[in-house]
Amino acid sequence: MSSSSPDHKAVVRQEFTQQAQTYAANPLIRNQDRLAALVQAVHPQPGARVLDVATGPGYVAAAFAEVGCEVVGLDLTPAPLALAEQMREARGLTNLHFQLGDAEQIPWASPTFNIVVSRYALHHCEDPQRVLTEMARVCHFQGMVVIQDLIVSEFPARAAYQNRLEQLRDTSHTRALPLSELLALFTICGLEVEKVITNRLTMLLEAWLANAHTSPERASQVRELIEQDEQQDLSGTHPFRDQEMVSFYQRIATVIARKIAHR
Repeated sequence: MSSSSPDHKAVVRQEFTQQAQTYAANPLIRNQDRLAALVQAVHPQPGARVLDVATGPGYVAAAFAEVGCEVVGLDLTPAPLALAEQMREARGLTNLHFQLGDAEQIPWASPTFNIVVSRYALHHCEDPQRVLTEMARVCHFQGMVVIQDLIVSEFPARAAYQNRLEQLRDTSHTRALPLSELLALFTICGLEVEKVITNRLTMLLEAWLANAHTSPERASQVRELIEQDEQQDLSGTHPFRDQEMVSFYQRIATVIARKIAHR
């Protein structure tokens, strides 16, 4: 494994500083039903210690806190953490706090948490195996490690096409993984997969671009690629039009695993 470059982490900080407000306001990110479904799928015990890696605006962390867990939200970028802290104060959650930190060097020396979770973040990491290794390291033996993230086609050319769309839209995107590769990472990291849930999100193209503050030049390239995809089925995102508004699908996987190795 190799750690991510300082340059890429600077890009992540830059993107999520400029996107902080729009990301936090995104209905798909703050959707309470989706957050509740994630918590219910993990089924935490009251008082469980939970770490939310790459917490962003803190919604996942807050969802676990609201069912009685003791929660820490960790993120690389100060701007979304400031919003997360405002949200925590507004909800009066005393069992939740936020901390600046790197997913590749999680700042706990030993297993500390019963549940370690990360949502929509792995595709921003240059070295997802290192991140998952760190998540497993700070999780107690028999604890749960949970990833919810974009997945792409098992066919390399189709996966590359979708990742190109994502990279043009947001320069901090590295690579969303096919499900088989994501599951293999869990095994490498001593995590036994117990549950896999897949679904899809419907994305409105122009809102998706606006949320990331995509530059006009890059947005134009995305529109051209989406149009080609609509005509030729090149990625599996299945672009479609409704009264000339272009939408497409993103596939999402939630993988819930148990730590079976003492590491």
